[in-house]
Amino acid sequence: MTETLSELIEHLERHGLKAKIVAWAHNSHVGDARATTMGQEGEVNIGQLVRERYGNEAVLIGFSTYAGTVTAASAWDVPHEQKRIRPALEGSYEKLFHETALEQEQRDFLLLLRDNQDARMLLNGPYLERAIGVIYAQLPERVSHYFYAQLPERVSHYFYAQLPEQFDAIIHFDETHAVEPLERTSLWDSEEIPETYPFAV
Repeated sequence: MTETLSELIEHLERHGLKAKIVAWAHNSHVGDARATTMGQEGEVNIGQLVRERYGNEAVLIGFSTYAGTVTAASAWDVPHEQKRIRPALEGSYEKLFHETALEQEQRDFLLLLRDNQDARMLLNGPYLERAIGVIYAQLPERVSHYFYAQLPERVSHYFYAQLPEQFDAIIHFDETHAVEPLERTSLWDSEEIPETYPFAV
């Protein structure tokens, strides 16, 4: 993906155009991997490679949420659903953002990090950061359904990060709302997998 971005930039500049490209991807791909446990394990991502190549010309923006709903699957190769997200865990950036604002209206915000020394110092961490993508497979309150991954949410959807090093800015929505699929199903509308799915008995 990083090579594709570079090819696009070179193509535009060869034709005398000033390149400005927005690439939308998951936080774990866009944020600089060197500021996360992924980077400590030797992984690289788009954010890191773009920063290394373009320096401050690149702006890495992350998103976070405390609670709400999301459209995701419980495992690979099963239908997507509208899922309710559990409130963020203690010790996470999402929980910290939720508790920082005194009024509900102040809980959705843009936080610039690149030149904001106060924020960089206060948020340096490392703290937990939530990662929800195509799959949201937390164990439910009741006995786990077999379509759910057999891992607690902390293991499956959180990693440690230093947010000010990972992103240049963060957009926080305290309560998120699921993207509505073009093809809505009764499974998506119900916000929950029926006990009998997929056998309809």
